[in-house]
Parts: sequence; structure tokens; C-alpha cells
Amino acid sequence: MNAVRLTRRGEDRLESGHPWIFAGDVAERGAAQAGQAVRVVNAKGRFLGIAHYSSTSQITLRLLSREDEAIDRAFFLRRLRAAAAHRERVAPDCPAFRLVHAEGDLLPGLIIDRYGGCLVLQLLDQGMDAARDVLLDCLQELFSPRGVIARNDVPVRKLEGLPLEPEVLAGEIPERVSTSMNGLTFQADLRRGQKTGVYLDQRENYLAAARWARGRALDCFTSTGGFALHLAARCDSVEGVDSSPEALRAAESNRQANAIANLTFREANAFDYLAGLVSARRQFDTVVLDPPAFAKSRTNLDAALRGYKEINFKALRLLAPGGTLVTCSCSHHVQESALLQVVAEAALDARRTLRILERRTQAQDHPILLTVPETLYLKCVIFEVL
Repeated sequence: MNAVRLTRRGEDRLESGHPWIFAGDVAERGAAQAGQAVRVVNAKGRFLGIAHYSSTSQITLRLLSREDEAIDRAFFLRRLRAAAAHRERVAPDCPAFRLVHAEGDLLPGLIIDRYGGCLVLQLLDQGMDAARDVLLDCLQELFSPRGVIARNDVPVRKLEGLPLEPEVLAGEIPERVSTSMNGLTFQADLRRGQKTGVYLDQRENYLAAARWARGRALDCFTSTGGFALHLAARCDSVEGVDSSPEALRAAESNRQANAIANLTFREANAFDYLAGLVSARRQFDTVVLDPPAFAKSRTNLDAALRGYKEINFKALRLLAPGGTLVTCSCSHHVQESALLQVVAEAALDARRTLRILERRTQAQDHPILLTVPETLYLKCVIFEVL
């Protein structure tokens, strides 16, 4: 293997337990080539680990192992088997789940979601993109999938100098895959749907929200209807709102597949729709806020926090005492403490007193590493209005 030498700061970062090394912490790149597995050494040449090397991204190295080992087919088989064994513990009997969660499964740059017999990959860096064929071979040996598709249409690949185009790698990927979640039927679009087809990371939060829901419910940013479908069994009526007609068509298809009668969907901008509901003095017993990531980077964090405050303020104006607010953020730049702070400010402005019922994160098949804060990205907090 070629060797890449780190600065002292880069060495300290690895020693702290984080698997990323940024371009500014690389002292010498040597003969490293794009997508290669390289030996990582400190200033004195001491071995630190094996990493995938990127020639274009600011994340120059993503650590694969702290052992001096080959990154070959046997390596990927071991890691994939370990990931599958973890899912058997935390997501037993789930037809749809995340099989590999990048750094959370010690496979940085790789996402794999399983929908029954179909697998959806996201190869997020040059190293995993270069390993595509060996990964596919391992997946076919371990799982014998009906079909495998690479959803390589994620913007982060631009930073790696990689093309943004989905590609069926093996077998057959139908236009829609019918799967179930928490006893409900979902139609997943593995070719063009949000994320890889369904929001698998909210699976456990859907159940938590339903436990506290009652009366008239409003689900803002409903997308394909995940929260709304789960609330319907506990509420008198549910209204789901989203600005995407494609997402709402999928949501309506899911509603029909589950024969749910007390749920309606409306196409609207959630910010404007909430403002209209407040002006009309409408009231709800349950409000869910599950917006897309407002903070794509640290540079727009302040604007994102203002957005979170605005929607929570308007939602609280719609809730009377005894009401339930479920508020989420999937921006990993927004820490839970920041989300709680803006909700507290919104509650003060709305003259509401809130009690925390539950503080939650992503589903357990999206594992979180203690020393890698980026693996914790989803926050979900459930409040009661006193």
C-alpha cells in the first residue's frame, strides 16, 4: 500500500476516535491514488491505520481499520456479516431496514438499505465507489438479493468528483416495492424516492408519536405519509401537508394501501400553511414537524435555527393545553441542545409551557458511534403542552 503521512493534529484526531482526516492535516500524500486503500502513518512513520484516500474531497482520509490488514474481499465480508448480525439484534423481523450505516458500521462512505429482497446502495466517496464490484460480489454471496441498485444521485458525490446517476447493478428493481413497517404497508420507490425509498430512520419514532397522539392531528412535511399513517389509528382525523406533489402521490397510495379513511393530504408550503391555520384560529390536539434538513452546512446554521423556531412557534399557536408537539431535525449540524433552545424560545413567545415526554434519535439500525458525532443526525422530541 501507498502511505499517507499526517501532521500532529491529524494524528491527534485519529487518536481521539474520529475516522476522518481533513486535507489540512495531511503532511505528505506520496503516491496515493484516488479511491485507494492507503497506510496512514504519523510524522515519524508509525502506523496509525488503513484508510480510503480521496484526491478531491476535503475529507482526504476515511479510516477503515486500525489494524495493518488488507482491504480485500475477506475484509468486506467480515464487516458486512457484522452489520447483518447487529440488525438481527436491533431490527428483528423488519422487512425494511438499514443494513450498513457508514461510519456507524465501520464502513465509512457506504450506505446499504434493504427492502425485502432488494438492496439499495449509496457509494459516497471515491474509495467505496472503487470497491463497488467487490461489494456487489459480497452482497450476492451473503444475501442473494433479487436486485441491487446504486442510488448515486446524492450531492456529496460531487465533492468526490463522482457522477450523480442511479444505476441498477444486478437483478431486477421494480418501479415500486411493497414493504411493511410497524404493521403498515408502504410503497417504496427505490429508483427515485426520497433517501432510498422510505424514511427508515423514523421507524421507531413513528410508534412513539402514535403513543402520545390523539384528537385532531396535523403532520407537516409529511413526505410519503410516515407519521400521518401511524397517527391515524390513534386520532379522530389526520391532515398531512407537503409541498411535493410526487411525495403526496406516494402518500396517497400508502393511505389507500392501508384503507385509512380518516387521513387527508394537502399540497402546500408548510410555513405558509401553518401561518394560515394560525390566522384562521384553527386548533389541533397533535402536531408533527418533520422538515427536511434546514442546515446543509455550518454556514447556514443561524438561518436554519430561525426556520426551526418559526415552525415550532406557529405549531404551538395551534395547540391547546393537553396537546402534543412532535418536533424533529435531521440536520446533523443542529445539536439536540440547539433544537431544545429554539423550541424553548418559541414556547415563550407563544406563551406555552412545555413538558418533555420523550427525547429520541434515529432508529437503532442507524447506529451511533460515541466518538463520531456525525453518526447522530436525527433528533425527535415529543412535548406536552401544559
